[in-house]
Amino acid sequence: MSQSSAPLPAADGGGYDAHAVQTKWQQRWEAADPFRAGGPEDTRPRKYVLAMFPYPSGDLHMGHAENYLYSDIVARFWRHRGYNVLNPIGWDSFGLPAENAAIKRGADPREWTYANIEQQKAGFRQYGVSFDWNRVLHTSDPDYYRWNQWLFQKLYERGLAYRKASPVNWCPNDQTVLANEQVVDGHCERCGHEVVKKKLTQWYFKITDYADRLLDDLNQLEGFWPSKVLRMQRNWIGRSVGADIDFEIEGRAEKVTVFSTRPDTLHGATFMVVAPDSDLAAELAAGSTAEVRMRFQDYLERVQRETDIERQSTDRPKTGVFLDRFAINPVNGERLPIWAADYVLADYGHGAVMAVPAHDQRDLDFARAFDLPVKVVVDTTAPITGAIPVIELDENGDPIDPTLDDPSLDDLDPARTGIALTGEGRLINSGSLNGLSKRHAIARIVDELTAAGTGRAAKSYRLRDWLISRQRFWGTPIPMIHTEDGGIVPVPEEQLPLTLPDARGIDLTPKGSSPLGAASAWMQTEDPETGAAAQRDPDTMDTFVDSSWYFLRFLSPGDATQAFDPAQAARWAPVDFYIGGVEHAILHLLYARFITKALYDMGHLDFTEPFSSLINQGMVILNGAKMSKSKGNLVLFQEELDAHGADALRVALAFAGPVEDDKDWADVSTTGATKFLSRALRVAHDVSSDPDVIWAEGDPALRRVTHRLLADAPGLVEQTKFNVVVARLMELVNATRKAIDSGPGAADPAVREAAEATAMVLDLFAPHVAEEMWEVLGYDGFVGLVTWRQADPMLLVEDSVTTVVQIDGKVRATLEVSARIDAAELERLARADARIVKALGDREVVRAVVRPPKVVSFSTR
Repeated sequence: MSQSSAPLPAADGGGYDAHAVQTKWQQRWEAADPFRAGGPEDTRPRKYVLAMFPYPSGDLHMGHAENYLYSDIVARFWRHRGYNVLNPIGWDSFGLPAENAAIKRGADPREWTYANIEQQKAGFRQYGVSFDWNRVLHTSDPDYYRWNQWLFQKLYERGLAYRKASPVNWCPNDQTVLANEQVVDGHCERCGHEVVKKKLTQWYFKITDYADRLLDDLNQLEGFWPSKVLRMQRNWIGRSVGADIDFEIEGRAEKVTVFSTRPDTLHGATFMVVAPDSDLAAELAAGSTAEVRMRFQDYLERVQRETDIERQSTDRPKTGVFLDRFAINPVNGERLPIWAADYVLADYGHGAVMAVPAHDQRDLDFARAFDLPVKVVVDTTAPITGAIPVIELDENGDPIDPTLDDPSLDDLDPARTGIALTGEGRLINSGSLNGLSKRHAIARIVDELTAAGTGRAAKSYRLRDWLISRQRFWGTPIPMIHTEDGGIVPVPEEQLPLTLPDARGIDLTPKGSSPLGAASAWMQTEDPETGAAAQRDPDTMDTFVDSSWYFLRFLSPGDATQAFDPAQAARWAPVDFYIGGVEHAILHLLYARFITKALYDMGHLDFTEPFSSLINQGMVILNGAKMSKSKGNLVLFQEELDAHGADALRVALAFAGPVEDDKDWADVSTTGATKFLSRALRVAHDVSSDPDVIWAEGDPALRRVTHRLLADAPGLVEQTKFNVVVARLMELVNATRKAIDSGPGAADPAVREAAEATAMVLDLFAPHVAEEMWEVLGYDGFVGLVTWRQADPMLLVEDSVTTVVQIDGKVRATLEVSARIDAAELERLARADARIVKALGDREVVRAVVRPPKVVSFSTR
């Protein structure tokens, strides 16, 4: 071994120079590129490990430290198991923070973005993450977003990308539209500003066409994704089953379709409600009197200042405007007054509801506020089963009349009580449905509506189409052209990428319209079909488009001919292990699932789910609170690296608790981690036997500790019990230290075996120290590429175990017995034990359950 590659000397006092070890091995890794994924000639089985890629908002923070530690543990583990591992890194580099920073500084967002990327790259290298640095991508590079544009046009060709005018979520602060999923409790997910509704013409992806598949395919992910994420996605898609019912509107040729989950209550409809911000409400008001039109316009302006959360609140007074128009109930011909009311949303169902106030609380509250009729059509006091009633007797033995204490239907009249009857029961006042239970009544009414041509079975979803256009500069330009005659045509594929213009000279300040619209030279183009003057689309795409398919681009990041190579997708994808925060449970994960299914339908993929297994980590908090610059409670990643080194930071985080739990930095001990790493490295320095020593000749007790770790660690890692593996490593280091200091000594073969096993497993958590240990122990190459050794089954057999002896369920004694003892001998020893003899006394043992070698249980009388 040359002097330049010699192990670093152990520091005095048992410590070690963390930064010297770190620098040495980072230089080695950079020169050798050991973590590059093997090519087609590599015949090892494959694993694709991916952490959700970062946004370059500045230096790495403690959330990054945790997320990329966990992904690195998984990647390193599978390399040690003999797999060809793909573990790439990229940056989600378009978006509002870069643009807002550029506006604040009067700079080009590119400068801010790429400077931060370089800073984060350096941080990742310092942290020792085993990325394949040959597959780096940035979504703001034209050779990446060119394929966003290709994807957009492919979706457009299939009718999955379209443009329409509708009420949208508008952030007045960021001056851009937001998808429903980007509104949290009525506020902008990005900046926290209150969101308002605004009517705009926008581009959408038709994700609702995939609603059933997105919902039903979650069953494939049971046991592989966290149950919380599956539940959140199911709730967000929100499938409801019911019927579409067609209502005639007096004075209108076209019928209005209403979706209802309770079509059985159609006979109880007494009015109709339409969303005030819907096209239908505007049309109906326009056909009414001047007074109605004026009242409606005033009401609409007020509603447009409300959030969806406010509108759907159950504890606010009901408001509305009668439109002086009437619908006709298709089952009984009754005239139903039509109201515009804010508790109905334009994008729910068809923007109109049939109001059945007796059996819906919001409808009832509205009816009582405006003195509208309430008609009961479900008798909730009527039994819906054929069960035989239980006759109760009073103290004199006489039957108790159960109806004396039960309220009658008259007692429950919603018009009087203000409480809607929402329970089960039997239909009344409903013609052919009378006497039927809810389930049978729904089936009957759907059949009748279908036969009459006035309705049909239908589904409705909470999920809405994905609004993808944004009125900001720093994003993927939408590759469409607006012609003089009002048509829209795609930018010819050979002209892609349609790149952003130079930001210098463009006012990026949010104004409610895209800054690109003011870039007149860039906006001017020609109709590719006629050559006539035309305009580009001024909007850019939602950055969630960028991240919806990036895992595929990693498979062939430099390919200039296609978004990804289908052969590489078939070889590597879907992602085996995807690691990231639960905050992406709806937004990113839902969109990625949709795009994967669309690409599958196009024939580009042979799988329908992008991520086979999902790992969600908790947050790193401080003193019980989320870290925040404004609160002044930040723990800075770079400061911790400088103070303690990467390995101590990694070990401390891994040991802090289960992956999914929040970790309070106040309880994280980098000092303790440093002491442990120093002890581990000192063990390697103290080993005095040669690498070719025969381990079987070593101390059996230490060997058993080593082989228990080798046997248990794989299962623990696969269960993401990383903290337990660190604890077991500490146990092994302590046992080895004891063997060196007061046992068989440093020359014992078991000491070398234990030190080598420590280095192999420690590589998951502290790769720099692990590599240094491996070199100190006399090996060339990287321990990070070494296949873990198999545990010797003979060393896992315990010589003795503790048996618990119970009497009538209470532990009365414990026995140390041979691990191979049989049942008869174990029972004999238990009965002969003085503690058991005394506890039994004169009682007779009527049953003995013996499960050698762990338990003996006596039952007595």
